[in-house]
Amino acid sequence: MVTVVLPWRPQPSRIAAFEVVRDWYAEALPEADVRTIDSPDPVFNLAQCRNLGVAALADDEVAVIGDADTLPQREPLLAAIEAARTSGRVHLPYTEYHWLGRDGTAQAAAGTPLERCDFELVRGACSGVYVTRASSWRAHGGQDERFRGWGFEDAAWYLAHTTLLGEAPRRHEGMVFALHHQAEVREGPQYDANAALMQRYRDASVSAESMREFVFGV
Repeated sequence: MVTVVLPWRPQPSRIAAFEVVRDWYAEALPEADVRTIDSPDPVFNLAQCRNLGVAALADDEVAVIGDADTLPQREPLLAAIEAARTSGRVHLPYTEYHWLGRDGTAQAAAGTPLERCDFELVRGACSGVYVTRASSWRAHGGQDERFRGWGFEDAAWYLAHTTLLGEAPRRHEGMVFALHHQAEVREGPQYDANAALMQRYRDASVSAESMREFVFGV
């Protein structure tokens, strides 16, 4: 059984991308349970949504945690799902993250294959689509729900996974495609708080012991 978890709080500029992503998963993984997840936090909280989606699953179930604006390729996704069942690690079904922007998204909507749409390559990307057995997500604490709004929760998660599980999330050769929508404001007190929390993750990444104490308090 595979569950697709799509964190989602409706915003006008994001609806078109969300509908494309939802429909893609329904077609690409017809036997999967596709769920949209929001959290009670008045500020949209991606980390909390992702954790809530996994919390509903038994340890041996596999989750595809996808951003509501991001499409993977089917074959790398299937490879990641199969590998995640037994690896004890989180998998990223891509080695290239393509942000399509306004022009690339319009090309895709007009029928151009995603692989041929205009894009900006996002180097070092570690979000968009995660594939994990529920027990693997829990083993390194999932994502830190103190990251509210936008920014840093994925980079902090990557450090926690790498430090606590002894290796970076495992990648599969392929691409993901982020569709255009209105950009979020990445400034202000909450963004600054996220940046400060990210620095604490960097400080804790010196050892598994330090990270375990920081993430789990033990």
